Amino acid sequence: VAGSPDDAADFDSALLVDDAGKQWRVRSPKHVEASMRLETELLVLRAFVPGVRAELPFALPYVAGTVRQGQLCTFVYSHLPGSTRDIDELSGGGAELAADIGRTMAAIHALPQALVNNADLPSYTANEFRQRKLNELDQAATTGKIPATLLRRWEHALEDVALWRFSPTVVHGDLHEDNLLVSGGRISAVNGWTDLRIGDPADDFAWLIAANNSDFTDTVHNAYIEARPDAVDPHLIRRAALSAEFALAQWLVRGIAAENRSMVEEAEEMLATLEADILDQEAADAAEAE
Repeated sequence: VAGSPDDAADFDSALLVDDAGKQWRVRSPKHVEASMRLETELLVLRAFVPGVRAELPFALPYVAGTVRQGQLCTFVYSHLPGSTRDIDELSGGGAELAADIGRTMAAIHALPQALVNNADLPSYTANEFRQRKLNELDQAATTGKIPATLLRRWEHALEDVALWRFSPTVVHGDLHEDNLLVSGGRISAVNGWTDLRIGDPADDFAWLIAANNSDFTDTVHNAYIEARPDAVDPHLIRRAALSAEFALAQWLVRGIAAENRSMVEEAEEMLATLEADILDQEAADAAEAE
């Protein structure tokens, strides 16, 4: 048995080897909401019929079985090829690996929307998505813990209607380094399908912005555009950056709802750092303009 990377606030995960030498991944939710997400993922994975799976350039997990313990349901998955890399290893893995990440994201966003609709998963138009973000910002503002600089910045961005004119696509919804498996210098499999939906493709780029490596992000984005030439979106990276920033406010709201002091303190610290970085950048821009 070995530990397996996952969203630590929501799941305990492990890699197991059975008597026959076969490997399995076990995900055990820490609370009811996380358990419901796993049950949603089961519906998602069942929607990936063999014909759809065959068209994808990466492997998907199969659910081998479940074990219910009270209100929580632990899932057992067949082992997938490859292993995870941290963000520094991915960004330092060369142009071909970065390009393959872009092609992987393009393949996800090109999935048929009927797959999401038939599984009765969330679907948002561009305007509905923007309104949802406005509602989430209002909720975050009521905590009284969001720095005023960030509130103004996000409000201004959400009021810029042109920024939110995008073509909704199928979105993974929880894309980051722990859900990408690498083998032979390429993306071999994608995990973590609990948040599949139709919405803003920029959300799947937010983790790249958080990596703070513009060359890596540009290489991924260029490969993505090459794979999806009809879906060029001039505002995608800007919305991705906003999504990465706003994730800190969402983490704060989750921490308050869970009455988890360490989550709240962590979120407040990250928000303060973000505010300081933005103020520094604004001062540098103003000085350069003079």
